[in-house]
Amino acid sequence: MADMRRTIRRFLELNTAVAGEPDFGHLLPRLLGETLSAIHARGGVLYLAREGQLVPVAALDADGRILSDGTLWGADSCDDSDRLGQLARTLDALGPLLGEAVSHLQIQTRALSPADLDALGLPQQPDTPHSSQAIAVPLANRQNELVGAMLLLLDAPVDEDRLAFIRALSGLAAVTLEARALIAAQKALLDAMQRMIAGAIDAKSQHTGGHCARVPELARLIAEAACAAEHGPFADFQLDDNDWETLRMAAWLHDCGKITTPEYVVDKATKLQTLYDRIHEIRMRFEVLKCEAQLRCLQDIIDGADASQRHQQCRHELAQLDEEFAFVAHCNQGSESMAEADTQRLQQIAERRWTRTLDDHLGLSHDNLQRKPKTAEATLPQSEPLLADRPEHLIERPPKERIEPDNPWGFRMAAPQWHQNLGELHNLCVRYGTLTEEERYLINFHIVQTEIMLRQLPFPPHLSQVPAVAAAHHERMDGSGYPKQLSGEQMQPMARMMAVADIFEALTAADRPYKDGKPLSEALSIMSRMARSGHIDPQLFSLFVRAGVYRQYASAFLPERQIDAVDEEALLAGLEG
Repeated sequence: MADMRRTIRRFLELNTAVAGEPDFGHLLPRLLGETLSAIHARGGVLYLAREGQLVPVAALDADGRILSDGTLWGADSCDDSDRLGQLARTLDALGPLLGEAVSHLQIQTRALSPADLDALGLPQQPDTPHSSQAIAVPLANRQNELVGAMLLLLDAPVDEDRLAFIRALSGLAAVTLEARALIAAQKALLDAMQRMIAGAIDAKSQHTGGHCARVPELARLIAEAACAAEHGPFADFQLDDNDWETLRMAAWLHDCGKITTPEYVVDKATKLQTLYDRIHEIRMRFEVLKCEAQLRCLQDIIDGADASQRHQQCRHELAQLDEEFAFVAHCNQGSESMAEADTQRLQQIAERRWTRTLDDHLGLSHDNLQRKPKTAEATLPQSEPLLADRPEHLIERPPKERIEPDNPWGFRMAAPQWHQNLGELHNLCVRYGTLTEEERYLINFHIVQTEIMLRQLPFPPHLSQVPAVAAAHHERMDGSGYPKQLSGEQMQPMARMMAVADIFEALTAADRPYKDGKPLSEALSIMSRMARSGHIDPQLFSLFVRAGVYRQYASAFLPERQIDAVDEEALLAGLEG
C-alpha cells in the first residue's frame, strides 16, 4: 500500500512538473529527466516523430546530465544538435529494439550484452548480479498515431509493476507531446494567417507597397533598442516573451482594417475618380457644348448672319471652351494646393449650361434610383449646369459605421454628415490632394475597423493587449490623434513604438507609385518636427536616432540613393535633457 501511495504521488508530481513547464525546448529534457527519476533508470533518450523518422531531442543520465557521444556519462565540446546527432549514430545497436516497439506500438525490452554496453559506451559492471536492460517505449497519441519514443536504460530487469508504471508514464508523455504539438501548430497557423492578411492588404492596393510586412521588422528593431538601452528613459524597459508576441502580432495586424476600405478611395489619383475617373463625363459635356456652339453658328448663318464674323465668334467660343476644360482637368489633378481664385473660377465655369435630351433614370441601379429626387421628370430636353452637386451624389452613412458618443470601444472620431459626397464641384474644390473630407474619414476609419475586428478574436489572456497596441498607431502624444484621442500617457510603450515605425516606413517607402521614398535626412527631419509638435514620442524618437535604428532598417530595406548623411545632433537639438 505504501509503495502504491508513493507511485501515485510520484506520478502526480511528474504530471504537475511537466504541466508547469511553459517552454517546449525545456520541456523535452525535463519530461525525460522526470521519467528517468521516477523509474530509477540509468539513462535514456527521448525521440520525436518528424516526417516519418524518429529524431533524438534529449538524452540524459540518471542525474540529469546530458549524454554525449562515445561515453554516455562524459562531457564533450559539441553543441546540443551535434551531440544528439552523434548519439543517434551511437544508438544504432538498439535500433532493432526501437523499431520493433514503434512498429507494434508496444513496449519492448532487451537485456544488454557486453557488446551492446561497449557500443553504447557504457561501463560494464561485473559486480552487479543483474544484467543491464534496455526498454523501448513508443509514445502514441489518442488516435494511436506515433508522436515519439523513449529509450530507457536500467541496471536490472524490470518487473510487471514497473512496466505498468512505465506505460502510465508513456501515456502522460504522449499526451504532453501531443498537446504541445497542437499548441505549436495552432500558433504557427495563427502566425501564418496574420501574415496572409497583411500580405493580402499589401497586394490589394499598389499604394501600400510592402508596408504591412515592413512595419513588424521596424517595430522589432525599435523594441530591441529600447530593451538594450542602459541609460536614459528606457534604461529599465524590458519586454517578456508575452510582450514580444503581442508586439509582433499587433505589428502584423495593425492595418487589417484596411481590408474594408474601398480600393478606389485608397487609390484615388484624381479628384473626380471613383471606380473610374469622371473627368471623362465632364469632357463629353464640353464636347456637347462645342457641338452646340457650332450648331448655333450654322443656324445663325442660315438665318442671315454674317458668315465670316459668326465663324470668328464661334472659333473664339470653342477656344474658350478648350481652355476652360484644360483648367478643369488641371484642377482634377490635385497635385498642389488650390487657390481661392481657382475655386471661384470653377464656380463660374459650372454655370455654363448644356442640353440633356435623354432620360437620366434609364439603366440605373436600384440604389442610384433611390437617391434620385422624388419629383416628376421634367420634359425633355433639359438644360443642366456643366458642373453640379446633385442630391444623388450624397450617400448616407450606413448604421454600422456610425460612431455613437457612448460606443463601447471608446472611439472619438467626428464623422462627416455623409458617407460619401460625389458632388462634382465638391470634389473639384478640394484644396489639398484629391480626397474629400468624407473620403479621408473613410481611410481613417480603417483603424476603427482594425480594433473592432481584433476585439472579436478570442485572444488568450497573454495576448489580450494586441487590439489596443495594433489600433493606437495613429494616436498622438498631444491627444489629438484618432480613433480615441489618447494622450501619450494613455498609450502603451509598444503602441508609441508602432506609431514611430508606421510613420518612418511610410516616409521612406520606395515602392509607392504615387511618390518617391524620402531620403533618410528628409524623413528624419519631418519626424523631428513631429516629435516637437506633439505627434510622436520625443524620447522614443531620440532613441530611434541615437541607437541607429534608422540605419539598421535602411541597410536592410532602402535603396542606396535614399541613404544619405544625417545630422543627428541637429535632429535632436532641444529634444533631449
